[in-house]
Amino acid sequence: MQKSVDIRRNDQVRVITGRDKGKEGRVLRVMPGGGKVLVEHVMMVKKNVRPNPQKNIKGGIAEQESAVSISNVMLLCKSCSRPVRVGHEHRGDRSVRVCKSCGNTLEK
Repeated sequence: MQKSVDIRRNDQVRVITGRDKGKEGRVLRVMPGGGKVLVEHVMMVKKNVRPNPQKNIKGGIAEQESAVSISNVMLLCKSCSRPVRVGHEHRGDRSVRVCKSCGNTLEK
């Protein structure tokens, strides 16, 4: 079942709780079914990688991002420059995301 989420790919977000509280980053991937997002340089974990000469991959220990719960991140407003709650308004024939603090649109 797909859930409706207010965070989209390439949005700037800030982690509001957890071990990486206060870190900011760009959303790489949104997983609405699991309620998780991948944020650039947040929740870094180590992963053992097997060598694969056919794909020219060296083995060793690699670091990669792990998924963070959507409830643990908040969207950053460009005009407020702080984490904000997201509202929805109908402008023309489209529904757009708006900042609850300043009322500006969060679309690019």
